[in-house]
Amino acid sequence: MEGSERRQLLVSKGWIQAVVLVMLVGFFILGLLAYRTYMAHPPVPTRVVDAQGRVVYTGNDISKGQQVFLHNGLMEYGSAFGHGAYLGPDFTADYLRRSSDLVKRTYGGNASDSAARRTIEDFRTNRYDKRTKTLTLTAPQAQAFRALVPHYSAFFSDPTTEHGLRAYAITDRAQLRQLTAFFAWTAWAASTDRPGHNYSYTNNWPPEPRVDNHPTADVIVWSVLSLIALLGGIGLLFGAFGRWGRRLGWHGREQATLSFRAPGDVALTPAQRACAWFFFVMAALFLLQTFVGAASQHYRAEIDGFFGFDLAKTFPYNLMRTWHVQLALFWVATSFVAAGIFLAPMIARREPKHQGKLAFALLGALAVVVFGTLIGSYLGVHGVLENAASNWFGLQGFEYLDLARLWQVLLSIGLFFWVFMLWRVLRGRLATEHPGNMPWLFFLAACAIPAFYAVGLIARTADNFTTTEFWRFWVVHLWVEDFLELFTTVMVAYMFVLLGVVREKIALTVVFLDIVLYSVGGVVGTMHHLYFSGEPAEHMALGAFFSAAEVLPLTFLTVEAWSFLQLGAAQQSRSQTPFPHRWAVMFLVAVGFWNFLGAGIFGFLVNLPIVSYYEIGTALTANHGHAAMMGVYGMLALGLALFCQRYLIPADRWPEKWARISFWSTNIGLAWMCFATLLPLGILQLYKSVDGGYFEARELKFLTNDTNALIEWLRLPGDIVFIVGGALPALYIAYLGIRHTVKRVTFDEPDDILFTELSEPGGVVAGGDEATAARLT
Repeated sequence: MEGSERRQLLVSKGWIQAVVLVMLVGFFILGLLAYRTYMAHPPVPTRVVDAQGRVVYTGNDISKGQQVFLHNGLMEYGSAFGHGAYLGPDFTADYLRRSSDLVKRTYGGNASDSAARRTIEDFRTNRYDKRTKTLTLTAPQAQAFRALVPHYSAFFSDPTTEHGLRAYAITDRAQLRQLTAFFAWTAWAASTDRPGHNYSYTNNWPPEPRVDNHPTADVIVWSVLSLIALLGGIGLLFGAFGRWGRRLGWHGREQATLSFRAPGDVALTPAQRACAWFFFVMAALFLLQTFVGAASQHYRAEIDGFFGFDLAKTFPYNLMRTWHVQLALFWVATSFVAAGIFLAPMIARREPKHQGKLAFALLGALAVVVFGTLIGSYLGVHGVLENAASNWFGLQGFEYLDLARLWQVLLSIGLFFWVFMLWRVLRGRLATEHPGNMPWLFFLAACAIPAFYAVGLIARTADNFTTTEFWRFWVVHLWVEDFLELFTTVMVAYMFVLLGVVREKIALTVVFLDIVLYSVGGVVGTMHHLYFSGEPAEHMALGAFFSAAEVLPLTFLTVEAWSFLQLGAAQQSRSQTPFPHRWAVMFLVAVGFWNFLGAGIFGFLVNLPIVSYYEIGTALTANHGHAAMMGVYGMLALGLALFCQRYLIPADRWPEKWARISFWSTNIGLAWMCFATLLPLGILQLYKSVDGGYFEARELKFLTNDTNALIEWLRLPGDIVFIVGGALPALYIAYLGIRHTVKRVTFDEPDDILFTELSEPGGVVAGGDEATAARLT
């Protein structure tokens, strides 16, 4: 829109009021829960003594042991409080089982009637003195700690790679004792009654009959209430669709006849042309991530060798999984950043000078962070970097925030720099728009991405483990599952507006509806990750109840998925020229499918407190993670790339066949991965956990038994389809983008537009103002 007059809000102000209200309420509740986290987390005692007052270990030992656990990448091998990787044991449950067995044996073992009772009394009784900050252990508990130091020392200093770790992973005796102290503290928090309550700091997790850990009333009651909330919410959603269906959801201009400009004829700005390199880097990282993922998965099928090669010698499991998780975030983020840079000039109808140079500078900075993270984590896992050096240059070791603090800071700065680049382009357009219209929502959604990633800087490796988990999940959940979702919705809506397929008012309504639906459950729903991490019971109550509402926007997306697909199909059949983005739209439809299945069904399965109590840290968690991360953000990243590459690659070079192959291969491969391996393996683990015990379900010997190994081998065909048919074609298409980038072209028209509207019921028009891709200067 030209001129200095600000354009009015295209929808009712009630939408803005609803969004503000939901956000204020959600973050007010999160603020209260943050306060409760610091007030009610399991205390770290200054001293831990035996019955005679002799020091067994200290609070400094616990803190140092936690840093040993993180800096050696052990959270990407096993887990603590249920969070981490799934090959090794959960060390909270492991220490609790082994120490309780030793205590029971001291009291007479299974032959003694009183042994079980006395063991339970030893572990349930809270002997922490808040005034002196001293924790007193019984004599058998102290003796158990001293006996388990050699056990864990032998495990982590094993000269072989039979556990999936590198040989002699940790050999320093002081560090091994400190690591055992950290495990002991987590087990104490998991078994000792919280003051004033009849359940432990972790809400009686893990299930362990030896210490009388069983599901609490909160676990059961809030599971039931969250199911009621889900059913009620879905009923209200469909009721709203029945009442206001014509005003909600995707409604395109199916009756309009559009003529799409050939993508190769659309003028490109310098920054848009630079995006070709972003997408090439994205595809290369995607391919590398698939190889690393296949290697880490193979450990569960054949832990003592990779087709005869001792992979753990150089690339142990914890390093492979660290790379796998970080590369997933990197390649998806690269696509989002590139898509934002590409769309901004189309929205603003201008591009300032030197934007292309800034784009290449940002790409270089991204390369520094990526290679710094990969190299640093390799050095950290191999023990080259230790303590502060590992924390700053190696790896911090938090799952999903594994990268060292330096790379984390640089990545945050890079994302803020990206927002600055968008502002340079959009500032003229923003000055003429109401803050509630699409350009402002695009910019504000982009601002939220670096803001909420930077929250992860609050989590520090030496802090109380419960508080670090609280802030870590602000990134894992709020950044990934809420604000990236919102940025996704805005970008997809704007793509269809720019193409003339959807009117801006309709797109704006969908965006506001999604913001409300996502934020109602997504903000407070962050707590569903923290049921058993040392948080008080109110975190479980609110997390369970509100996370049930997270399924609502996913249900909405599923209901609208067919309408969304029809938008492109209608233009394909009616328009004078072919609709150029068939496979980009197909990837976006896949996002809706996987959102409902992976994030909705698989996610709600693991979010119910009573299910999570037994399944946390099993393959069901991995099943949800893969289906949601790759199915939603991975498919979206590929869809955004195809949309932009359609303009970057000349029409005669466009590989339609490879786009089709990539789409079907990634979706078939992901479905195979979930339904052939992760889901059945997770169900077996869940059954084992309920029937035999959580300790048994996480034992390495159970994970690698013949049945489970066969299930892991069944994943191989799906991985091959995914890599060969999905990732490799994506890289080939990206290569064409940098090899044959279209030349800059100009036209006589006042606006370089993506489509011309030939006719619509009620008249004949040419080119809509609200959907023009615009003049690119």
